Amino acid sequence: MDAGRKREAELTALVDIALELASARDPGRVLHTIVHRARTLIGTDVAYLTLYDAAQGDTYMRATDGSISAAFQQVRLPLGAGLGGLVAETHKPYWTADYPGDHRFRHTGEIDSAVGEEGLVAILGTPLIVDGAFVGVLFASNRTARPFSRDEVSLLGSLAALAAVTIVQVRAAAETAAALEQLSEAHAGVEHAAAAHDRFADIVLSGGDVDAIAAALAELLDVWVVLFDAQGNELAAAGAVSLELAAAAVASVSGRLVRTGDCWVVAAAAKGERLGALVVGGVDDLSAADQRIVERAAVVTALVLLFRRQAAEQSQRAQADLLADAVSGTADPRALADRLRLLDPARRLPTQLVVAVCRGDHTGVLARLPAALRLVLAGPYAGDLVLLLAVPDVVDAARALNDVASRCGLTIAVTGPARWGQSLVDAYQQATRLALTMVRLGKVGQAATPDDLGVAGLVGAAEVDVKAHVDHVLGPVTAYDSQRGTDLVGTLEAYFAAGQSPTRAATALHIHPNTVQQRLDRITALLGDGWQDPERALDVQVALRLLRTLHG
Repeated sequence: MDAGRKREAELTALVDIALELASARDPGRVLHTIVHRARTLIGTDVAYLTLYDAAQGDTYMRATDGSISAAFQQVRLPLGAGLGGLVAETHKPYWTADYPGDHRFRHTGEIDSAVGEEGLVAILGTPLIVDGAFVGVLFASNRTARPFSRDEVSLLGSLAALAAVTIVQVRAAAETAAALEQLSEAHAGVEHAAAAHDRFADIVLSGGDVDAIAAALAELLDVWVVLFDAQGNELAAAGAVSLELAAAAVASVSGRLVRTGDCWVVAAAAKGERLGALVVGGVDDLSAADQRIVERAAVVTALVLLFRRQAAEQSQRAQADLLADAVSGTADPRALADRLRLLDPARRLPTQLVVAVCRGDHTGVLARLPAALRLVLAGPYAGDLVLLLAVPDVVDAARALNDVASRCGLTIAVTGPARWGQSLVDAYQQATRLALTMVRLGKVGQAATPDDLGVAGLVGAAEVDVKAHVDHVLGPVTAYDSQRGTDLVGTLEAYFAAGQSPTRAATALHIHPNTVQQRLDRITALLGDGWQDPERALDVQVALRLLRTLHG
């Protein structure tokens, strides 16, 4: 219980840190917050952070908390030198209870002198990495010998992950602000352009999206504005828009602002890639200053689109990694839950999940999912699209996914419900076997559970819930018998024993053939048409045998 409370406190602290970092705008304040929080979270005497200098190929001290040595605060760490240099070179965490006496690390006079002046003994360092790019190293250190536990290493690693993303985002925001400032300085004499600059900068720094930029541009110039993405889809609009004119104008976008008929169009590009296009209309002409404002809006729009795409890609990668760990069983269920909460702190975690394996071209599948399915995680895994759904009933999930399978030409295998951990791993493996069986049976464009495949589903299952399978196949018949005191099950057994001949079945049951036919009609009403076809008839016969084994 103490460990659970400690873990909950650590998770709460990480969420608080994430919120604090998200609200920070000043780069210096962000770095100070990171080292201060690291020192408090791990409970060490000193915490510090070095940043990577690509030009010199080393890392330099950028922020400290608890440090008293001026020399230590100015030290640079070559790659591979000392503990921090080894972390920077390998991009892996390292720690030691006694750095001065630890010969695993390449000691240098300059580093040892700075560490000695600060009086550090125990050191833990973990890399700051975003999308595979090395940013720096975060350290927690003590002036006395102390071991670092695996939990502390993991905790500092979680903080480092948050810190790395925040540093990159704040840098990007600062670069955006700097770019806008340069544009403003270039046109300092134009008050209208300066006001537009301030307006766009506020939108970006406050987290505004492209619709806010379009609205601001429309208000500043008294025009209508339409923003299209690179594929020509409308992303935002403001003012009394003429979509027909805008659609015609965007077809001629080439790069810089140009006039096309009664409209002006400019590409929103970043890093040499066209991410969209701004179309402006509703005005007879644009002055040179107004044209520069439109171009400035296009630059800011491109940056926002780029940030939005990068954030979406990071979220998708994080979800895909989490999904892979969940269905492969390579991570502890509690760790999975913690990571899912960090992705979305407001999300309520379901205890039971339904697994859906989508085999085939799954392009556009996520956009077609019904909202009622409550998607928890989704991502590619082992060549399939795997969905984890917060749906209590696997049959309901299969029904809801059947339309998606039909429209997308997919084979969707649905299993569950399962809990986080080995139960979820088993459900995923059963779903992959079921998907393979469905493909071999030619069931493309369908969603099915193991019971929907009858005997084939039983063969492909690792474990069989006999009662659930019997209820799935014969449930309406057994329920009718129980409620009415009839024996439709006995009639079915006699019917199949007689080679599906109502006459011979009537002889075996000592009743009139018309009575047998009436009972068969009742069974058809309960099971639906087609139950006498060879494939379904086999499923019914197997279910009858299993029912007898259940009742002795």
